[in-house]
Amino acid sequence: MAETYRVAVFGRTGKGNYGHGVDVCWLDHPQTDVVAVADDNDEGRAAAAKRLGVGQSFADYRRMLDETKPDILAIGPRWVDQHRDAAVAAAERGVHVFMEKPFCRTPQEADEIVAACEQTHSKLAIAHPTRYSPIIGTVKRLLRDWAIGRVLELRARGKEDRRGGGEDLWVLGSHMLDLSLALGYDPAWCFASVLQDGEPLRAEHVKEGPEGIGPLAGDAVRATYGLKQGITMTWQSYRNVAGDPRRYGLQIFGSKGILEIVEGTLPKVHILQDSSWSPGRSGKSWQPVTTAGIGQPEPLTGKKTGHRHLYAIDDLLAAIEKQREPKCNMYEGRRIVEMVAATFESQRVGRPVTFPLETRVNPLTLL
Repeated sequence: MAETYRVAVFGRTGKGNYGHGVDVCWLDHPQTDVVAVADDNDEGRAAAAKRLGVGQSFADYRRMLDETKPDILAIGPRWVDQHRDAAVAAAERGVHVFMEKPFCRTPQEADEIVAACEQTHSKLAIAHPTRYSPIIGTVKRLLRDWAIGRVLELRARGKEDRRGGGEDLWVLGSHMLDLSLALGYDPAWCFASVLQDGEPLRAEHVKEGPEGIGPLAGDAVRATYGLKQGITMTWQSYRNVAGDPRRYGLQIFGSKGILEIVEGTLPKVHILQDSSWSPGRSGKSWQPVTTAGIGQPEPLTGKKTGHRHLYAIDDLLAAIEKQREPKCNMYEGRRIVEMVAATFESQRVGRPVTFPLETRVNPLTLL
């Protein structure tokens, strides 16, 4: 068991930067030591080196990997276009990976990352903070104890701002899809409708998406996933229809009520124990849920309630030491990418598609 893990950070100033603190989160963990940073932007690289307190900085992350030989590579950019290459480069050198979401751009890229990591037994964890949150255990326990009765359906939405539709699915939908997997729901098929300006997608609608997503289209996404548990989950997003507060989150509807979860390290969770699903009709109200249970104050305080990735780092280090997969690992990441791609593939072929997804490229390139 290593007492301290040497971490190298890869970021791209102006092209996704360092994600949601994927660089600085290591500074708050007692078992990690940041030793180097790579960034092809000169000013950004200098600023990152100062911020991280490192003396070694590189324009090329491959050179950084070869010269510093870290235990872990932190892949920070929110832009997705370098995720596959950086993850494979790390895995080929036997380096473990912690990376910003989305995982990668296509199922094919996911396959290539998985193959590289399997070859060298490198562990890979994806920065979906809710997956690692202790609140997940509480929610699972409430569902198991029938706090909302028999589960009947799941509903998830994106932020539905200027990114609504296809971009929302990739950037925010990945959190909600991961959350459904974290709770144990297993998709068998997807049937979806993706529209652009009210019309079914055509080849001329496809443009290069922002943040390195690749070919993208659709300002309205309506996807239904058939779950192996015998129920369905829907994910929907429309551009520029966000409310305040936003609807972004996952709702689990049961025969006796609703559980609602948003994204975060210790996210807001609420329960409505009302079979009508309507406080206005029943007079019952939403109750907060913490790791201690319904209506209880949150007992977790201190360092772990700070940076959003500390629970994830704990899990990754435990996975390395115990030779197990991280909670949000490359296989789960591949399933999320397939769930996203399946919405566009279902629209393209005009029927439900099953998992694992047969089409491994971006379906929009086949229109």
